[in-house]
Amino acid sequence: MSVRTMPRLVGGEWREPREGHAIDVVDPADTRRVVARVPEMDAAEIAELYDAAERGAATWAATSPLERAAVMVRTAALLRERAAQIAADLVAEMGKTRAEADGEVGKAADFFDYYASWARQPYGQLLHDARPGTETSARTEPLGVVCLITPWNDPLLTPARKAAPALISGNAIVLKPASETPLVALHLARALHDAGLPAGVLGVALGRASRISDALLEDPRPAAVSFTGSTEVGRSLQRQLAGRDVRLQTEMGGKNATAVLDDADLALAIPTVAAAVFGQAGQRCTATSRVVVDRAVADEVIAGLVEVAQALRPGPGGEPGTTMGPLVSSRHRDDVLEHIARAQADGAVLAAGGCAPTEAGYEHGCYVLPTVLRDVMPEMAIWREEVFGPVAAVRVVDGLDEAIAAVNDSVYGLAAGVFTGSLQRAHEFARRVEAGQIAVNLPTPGWDVHLPFGGFGASGSPFKEQGAEALRFYSRVKTVAIRYGA
Repeated sequence: MSVRTMPRLVGGEWREPREGHAIDVVDPADTRRVVARVPEMDAAEIAELYDAAERGAATWAATSPLERAAVMVRTAALLRERAAQIAADLVAEMGKTRAEADGEVGKAADFFDYYASWARQPYGQLLHDARPGTETSARTEPLGVVCLITPWNDPLLTPARKAAPALISGNAIVLKPASETPLVALHLARALHDAGLPAGVLGVALGRASRISDALLEDPRPAAVSFTGSTEVGRSLQRQLAGRDVRLQTEMGGKNATAVLDDADLALAIPTVAAAVFGQAGQRCTATSRVVVDRAVADEVIAGLVEVAQALRPGPGGEPGTTMGPLVSSRHRDDVLEHIARAQADGAVLAAGGCAPTEAGYEHGCYVLPTVLRDVMPEMAIWREEVFGPVAAVRVVDGLDEAIAAVNDSVYGLAAGVFTGSLQRAHEFARRVEAGQIAVNLPTPGWDVHLPFGGFGASGSPFKEQGAEALRFYSRVKTVAIRYGA
C-alpha cells in the first residue's frame, strides 16, 4: 500500500518534500503502520518561512479586522466540513479514540469562530488628557511575526488555540507542530489556506526539533514565541530567549490533583475523577494525576477507581468498543511504565493495571493499562513528577486543611479540583489552592475556548491563553495624543 506524502506550505504555495528529506508518521496502535510521510525541513527552509512571514505580516496587519474574521469563520466551516477525515488522521497519528478526536476537531473550529467575533468588539480606549484641546487614545496593534510551538497530545486544538488569537490580532505565524503528530496541523494549514489566508501569513515548520529549533528561535524576526510542552523545554526556551525583545508564553508541565472530601457525592466523584485520569490515556496537560482522598471515604473511592480502570478497554482509537487509546509512542509508553515500576519500588501499592497488555493484538502498540497506585507518600517521585499517562497516584488525608496542603504540595500549578457538598469548603479550596484552574465537582480537563487558561509556578508563564487574555499576548498597546489647534 502506498504511503501518503504530504506537502509543505511556504509563502502560500504547497511544495513537495525534497528527495530523501521526509519523516514517517506512525500509528501508535500499531507502530508497523506508516500513516503518512511529511517533509523534514532544514535551516534554509525555515529562513524561507520567515521571509514569507515577514511579507505576510505587513499584508495581514493592513487587512481590516472584519476581513480577517471572515477568513477565520470560513476556516471554522472548513474544519467542520472536513471533520471526518481530520478526526480519522488524528486517531491514526496520535492514538485518541474517535470520540476524543471528533471533540478536538469541533473545539478547534470553535476557537476560530470565537476569535472572529472579536473583530466587532472595541479595540482601544479614549482617555482624558489634562492638556487643553488634546484627545488621547490607547490602541492595539499586532506584534508582527510570531512562532507557535505545539505538542503532540492535542495536535489540532493547541495550534488552533494559539493561531486564532494571533491571527485576529493581525500577526503572521510560523507554526512548529510536534514531529510525532504533524498531519492534523497540515489539515489546519490547508483549511486556513483554502479559506483565503494571504500568502505568507501562515507557514508550517516541519521536522525534528533537535534539527530546526535553533533556526526557529535564533532568527531575529519573531516578536513572540508561544510554547506548549514540557517544563524542561520551556525553561530552555526562557534561557535561549533571555536578553532579547521577544515575548514568551509557556504552558508547561502539570501534576494536577483532585481532592475528594468526606462529604462528596461519590456517585459523581468516582466516575468523574476516573475520566479525568484515564481520558485520552492520561495524555492531557490538565489530566488528574494525583487523587487526594479523605480517609473516611478512601476505601470506597479507591475501589471505585479500580473498578473503572478494570472496565476500560484499550485498543485502536477507531475500533468500535475501544474506550482508551494507546500512548503516543513506544518511548513514551516505556517512560510511563518506568514511573510505575519506580513507584512500586518506593513503596506504593499497585491496585490496578501497572503494565502493558500482553494479549494478542497489543504487541505492536504503545499501550499501558489504566493504573491505580495507592499508599502514595509525598516523598515519592510518582507524587512529584509528571507522568502524562493513565496513572492515578492516590494519597489519603484527614480533613480539608490536609487536602489543600496535599494539593499544593507541588512545584506545578496548572489545574486542581475538589469534590464536596459544601459551598463554603468549595470557596475555601478555590481561594487557597495555588493553581490557574479550579474545578469544583467537575473534572480538571475541559475548559471552554472563552475561559482564560494557564498555570502558576512551573506550569507556565504569566501570559494566559484563551479568552480575552490571549489577545494581550499577541498585541501591543500604542498611546496616541493629538492636539487640535490652538
